[in-house]
Amino acid sequence: MTFEEEETFRLEHPVELWRYDRPEKTAAWHFLELINKNYGTELKTYQELYQWSIDNISIFWREVWDFTHIVASHPYASVVDTTAPMFPRPQFFPGAKLSYAQNLLFPVPAVDPESTAVISVTEFMKENVTWKELRDRVRKLSTAMREFGVKPADRVAAYVSNNVSTLVSLLATSAVGAIWSSTSSEIGSVSVIERLSQIEPVLMFVDNASLYNQKVFNNLPKVSEIVAQLPSLKALVVNETSILQKIDLDTVKPINGVAMLSDKFVERVRADEALEFEMLDFDHPLFIVYSSGTTGKPKCIVHGQGGTLLQHKKEHLIHMDMKAGDVFFHYTTCSWMMWQWLISGLASGATLVLYDGSPFQPIGEMSMFKLIDELGVKYFGTSAKYLSLLEQKHSKPKNTYALSKLAMITSTGSVLSPSTFSYVYEAFGPILLASITGGTDILSLFGAPSLLVPVYKGEIQCRGLGMAVEVWDQDGKKVETDEPGDLVCVTAFPCMPVMFWNDKDGARYRASYFERFEGIWHHGDFVRLSLKTGGLVMLGRSDGVLKPGGVRFGSSEIYNVLTKQYPSVVEDALCVGMKRSEDMDEVVVLFVKLQPSISFTEDLVKTIKLTIRTQLSPRHVPGIIDETPEIPYTANGKKTETIIKSIISKSKITVGASVANAHCLDWYKDWAAARH
Repeated sequence: MTFEEEETFRLEHPVELWRYDRPEKTAAWHFLELINKNYGTELKTYQELYQWSIDNISIFWREVWDFTHIVASHPYASVVDTTAPMFPRPQFFPGAKLSYAQNLLFPVPAVDPESTAVISVTEFMKENVTWKELRDRVRKLSTAMREFGVKPADRVAAYVSNNVSTLVSLLATSAVGAIWSSTSSEIGSVSVIERLSQIEPVLMFVDNASLYNQKVFNNLPKVSEIVAQLPSLKALVVNETSILQKIDLDTVKPINGVAMLSDKFVERVRADEALEFEMLDFDHPLFIVYSSGTTGKPKCIVHGQGGTLLQHKKEHLIHMDMKAGDVFFHYTTCSWMMWQWLISGLASGATLVLYDGSPFQPIGEMSMFKLIDELGVKYFGTSAKYLSLLEQKHSKPKNTYALSKLAMITSTGSVLSPSTFSYVYEAFGPILLASITGGTDILSLFGAPSLLVPVYKGEIQCRGLGMAVEVWDQDGKKVETDEPGDLVCVTAFPCMPVMFWNDKDGARYRASYFERFEGIWHHGDFVRLSLKTGGLVMLGRSDGVLKPGGVRFGSSEIYNVLTKQYPSVVEDALCVGMKRSEDMDEVVVLFVKLQPSISFTEDLVKTIKLTIRTQLSPRHVPGIIDETPEIPYTANGKKTETIIKSIISKSKITVGASVANAHCLDWYKDWAAARH
């Protein structure tokens, strides 16, 4: 059976890989029963609950608020005006006053203050922090920030690693009502300046060193370059993450401020000063995150505290069945939105694992699973690329570690191939493999996990409750079949960005989401919705869709064939369309990075083309296949298809600073020049 025949067959005959045997014991089932009781409905399945949720948006989010125990000092007057358009963004829960930090530090039901809230791990050490200790550290830092003059809506920046000090800094920022914006310390200074100079932070937290792959890197030379371009900074606070790197505060002193060690910053806080939380609007800005910035200056996307909290609690409690004491570990940096998604697990009473380092240290490919086994991790989140690498290595963690508590693996960042679905069940046994999708734009999920529906090979389980996701064709019509199209959301939702920074008339906001289809959120993903299962099949980004001869297909279809057929030959690949001014039609170009022992030959090109032709179709066959020394990625591990498409098509493009390995772009420019 060819790959395309297999795909068609799988749509018509979905391959079930896992099904939860006690759905009636889950929070999602209890939520469904609550809806039936309160509204006289007779919902019996997830799909029926989903349909009810998008048909009754205002009632649904009110029920989620109550069910997930959102704590507020003042009640809301209403939920949302359901007659208002999606743009301009409607206000959610007007009148409510709350604090994100309070909801995370004091979850409901209450947790034992002496139990572990956070386990901070590096390649060299572990640190356990109790709820009591975490609250006290936030108390000290938030008090010091207030005394320094940090006010609600001030911006607080961070150039940090994923550790407990960073978590404390975020929660303290929320407690005083300021706005948090973090970039991870492996990112170059130019990229950081591109971001932070737009938001003018008054306070900045930095780590003096970062640790990766058994090496310690001095961050302060980059910090010095960054602060020199931030005249708004009044203070730089340095966390000592490594005693191996000397700290010279004079070298990192802001132009118009002071630099000090974190211990010095909080030393004047008295023990009797209470932990206080600013009670602010539901839509009060909390996070500024950034678009990839691969093709120009990054957009500053502002997310509100309430929408983030409510959506994350819905996803953790109802979709994932998270409970107090469950150990939650997502491998992420502080630049990726999955970091915020992880941190919000505190609001469900979960114990967080904050890991800083290489996923292959200290013992190679089994490093993460040794840690998962030791810490009793129940939820492990990672990237599709990481799981694909394990698949290529034929790793079988279950043969080495019991992983007795592991119940769910979430995968995101890129498309998870069907073969990797099968591999995960061979390697880990009967767990919930949750391929999920969402992104920085919503700081959460459109495609979510659920214990009420099975896992089918190659599919995201379901659309998230309350998220009115549809698939539309090029003409803006809803796709009523299994045909692919663009992912859209047709009803407002609480975790829509509250605004873009420095976008007073909303023009950039509108252009980003509501221009492709007037008044409808266009997310930029190319997907297929299974009519049989209700699951989503990710096919790539809309701006990376390949259109030879006018036929549209996603790059993931090519990647899936390579992953399945050539795991020992092709290490990585990038598939893009090339259409220069002189071209009548788009040419599909496949760049392959080969395994070290493999040579690039004409015979290999012919073999790959034949495989794609037989496994997919003649229209999928690349016009050009060439070897590349390196595939460009963003800092968050996403292939930069759009920028390479522009380079080889000789389009005018401004390359941003967020391509993690930007040096390799010169190779693609030379490749394009040689063909003109």
